[in-house]
Amino acid sequence: MAILVLGLGNLVMTDDALGSRTIMELEKRYRFPEQVALLDGGTLGLDLLPRLEGIDRLLVIDALQMGADPGRVFRLDGEEVPRAFANKLSVHQMGLQDLLAVAELQGHLPATLVVWGAQSASIEMGMEMTSAVNAAMEQVIAGVVQELTEWGCQPRLAA
Repeated sequence: MAILVLGLGNLVMTDDALGSRTIMELEKRYRFPEQVALLDGGTLGLDLLPRLEGIDRLLVIDALQMGADPGRVFRLDGEEVPRAFANKLSVHQMGLQDLLAVAELQGHLPATLVVWGAQSASIEMGMEMTSAVNAAMEQVIAGVVQELTEWGCQPRLAA
């Protein structure tokens, strides 16, 4: 079973950095079984399509626009994750929507799709996430670790 943990975001757009920063923290804190790959996908969108080939489970980490209080953590799966032309979910959703839609058309959409993220407070230019989203990142990390554990791929703490 091949699993891809994909962080999306832009490191110079405050809370939009959530996915990328979470991948960095996961890589720093944990060691993962060989069937689990972590990837900072930045804002690459459709350029990530080849990385979905052969993936059974996809776990996406991203800053979200859910109309909730800043820092609120969300877990979405399957049909809860909008495809192309659905309501805007992520701050760079069209890239993610397009990626998932094309992967589905090509028969490469992973059977399991989960999104972990937090409601952003700001997506302005800036190198630091807001305090609400920075605090939420710990919940997102815990959720990702728990998700992988439930999938039989428990990460080990780094030495």
